[in-house]
Amino acid sequence: MENLMLMLGWAGLYAPMALGSLGSILGCSLAGQAACGALVETDSGHGRYIGISAMPSSQSIFGIVVMFSLNRELSIANAPGIAAIGLLCGAALLVSGIYQGRCCAAAINVSRIKPEIFGLSLAPAAIVEGFAVFVFIFALVLSGSLPA
Repeated sequence: MENLMLMLGWAGLYAPMALGSLGSILGCSLAGQAACGALVETDSGHGRYIGISAMPSSQSIFGIVVMFSLNRELSIANAPGIAAIGLLCGAALLVSGIYQGRCCAAAINVSRIKPEIFGLSLAPAAIVEGFAVFVFIFALVLSGSLPA
């Protein structure tokens, strides 16, 4: 049982970085595909489409910082907490990266048709980013209360 708990602790240690990066990869891919489609249909504003497609990359940054905050010698006392924080934070970052990418793709598609609503169209992506920030902050706060 101890070995299983330590293995879960190791998984929790690396999960925020791995799953957050996976969310960023998928989210940036979704938004990037929409940006590529917009590039061929518009004569200007290409930089903003490419910029929007990079928005989901923040989940990998959040995951790396959480991983470093959880990094400590694993023991039976702290492994369950590291597993819970890391795995749940990683799952939330994965999902937020994907959905932020979908929001960015929608913003690109709508602003391609009606460029004057470009700023407003980013609101859903910013809201999803806000929830990712909440997860990030909660994980940092909780990691500080784990046994050393």
